[in-house]
Amino acid sequence: MVARKKITVNVETCVGCHTCELACAVEHSEAKDLTQAFLAGERPGHRIYVETFKNTPVPVPCNQCEEAACVMACPTGAAHRKTEGGPVFVDAARCIGCGMCVQACPFGVIALGIKSNRAYKCDLCIERLAQGKVPACVYSCPTKSLSFGSENEANPGKRQKVAEMMATAAVGGEQEMKR
Repeated sequence: MVARKKITVNVETCVGCHTCELACAVEHSEAKDLTQAFLAGERPGHRIYVETFKNTPVPVPCNQCEEAACVMACPTGAAHRKTEGGPVFVDAARCIGCGMCVQACPFGVIALGIKSNRAYKCDLCIERLAQGKVPACVYSCPTKSLSFGSENEANPGKRQKVAEMMATAAVGGEQEMKR
């Protein structure tokens, strides 16, 4: 099995600036430039969403599920992977706008275009990946709250952070007991 790469989120450092959403929309515009897209009247939509829970901003990207519900629900095969372990992609030419993928997605990160009535979702910026670049949202994040890689690449950093939190709590507990 090929290791799937995906966008991971560090909620503790996100400031809710929505730069990731803007970068995503620009990357998926025809112009690939904010000013030019605006002047052309483009409304490409973003494929990552910054939601808020108890005043905490939380970026919600596509999970690029191994057994993607959107792929299974799509009656035309428009939602599919081009390569094993690659991102789930929606082929607008094959999409009939039925919204089955939108309903099936457990994360709510697929939308139907306002004008096109075709599904769109995060494709991990496949054009950027082909150039050896990271997705636009990851590249643009000023706090580096978004990263791109396999879960195995992300896990050592997560374990280190948990170890630091546990050690800090243990040291703090010892100091409380000495008082």
